[in-house]
Amino acid sequence: MSIISLPTVSSEDPSPADLAAIEREWPLIAADLDLLNAEIACLIAGPNVSALDWRRIRRAERRVLTVGRELANDSETVNEGAA
Repeated sequence: MSIISLPTVSSEDPSPADLAAIEREWPLIAADLDLLNAEIACLIAGPNVSALDWRRIRRAERRVLTVGRELANDSETVNEGAA
């Protein structure tokens, strides 16, 4: 018996609601990937990290925060409309 309960994975395709949720959240996913790429570039550069690399990270962090805020505001608007 496992102490970790895992959700049952079905072989069905994602529902239209699942696909719509992914589509709605895609800008945030893309922003997170940009941030990850910037962080990886800094790790690879090691001690040779330039000011441009740090600026790229700060810009990516701001984009993640901005897109996340917009997504949260859109979710609140949708939830208020349903209430």
